[in-house]
Amino acid sequence: MKLNPKYKAVCFDMDGTLLNTKVDYVKMANVAFDEMVRLGVPETAIDRSESFKFNIDSGIEYLKKHNKVEDIYKIGANISKMARDIEMERVDEARPFDGTNPLLDLIHSFGLSTGVLTRGCREYAEAVLKKCDSLKRIDCLIARDDYPEEESKPSPIAMQHMADRLNVKTDEILYFGDHGMDYRCAKDAGTDFIAVTTGAFRSDDWMKEGVKVEFDSITDFYRSLMA
Repeated sequence: MKLNPKYKAVCFDMDGTLLNTKVDYVKMANVAFDEMVRLGVPETAIDRSESFKFNIDSGIEYLKKHNKVEDIYKIGANISKMARDIEMERVDEARPFDGTNPLLDLIHSFGLSTGVLTRGCREYAEAVLKKCDSLKRIDCLIARDDYPEEESKPSPIAMQHMADRLNVKTDEILYFGDHGMDYRCAKDAGTDFIAVTTGAFRSDDWMKEGVKVEFDSITDFYRSLMA
């Protein structure tokens, strides 16, 4: 396989896509839920089955409607710190997927840039990327706490930040992800997307999103480039 010559950068979601990590996302979502309830958001305004990201969004939306601006700041700061603590719990268990670092090196050999756009906090993202010997191979890392919450995935603004930092256009990026929010972020930014099944979404989940799975993993993608 050859990459489309229009691409100037290949970027990745981190957890479940570029790296095999062990963050307890159920615990993280429940922490967000419980903190919002503690600050006065009724349980009926939040869906506990939703992800960490959307639990935050639903709580903030409720607080906005009820003019509780001060509580929005509190909830964001408190949940961000709690999420960071959960993310850091199992950093030592992180591993690169087979082919992760060779793929990053290969992309550079093509004269292209590499990037990671993640919902993880910067401290955590840098820690696991360094642990996996991948940080030095990344030209741009954009983490959850680098910009305001409303500019994070799945907002296309997140991808625009990546493009700006790499000095490319969003349609000159190829982005890999394992979750629907990765796809929505890329799609709304006009960025080409490749889905993998090594993280949150399996083939059936991608089918519901209307996304065809061409490579189960970045390992398969790397092998296709080397074939």
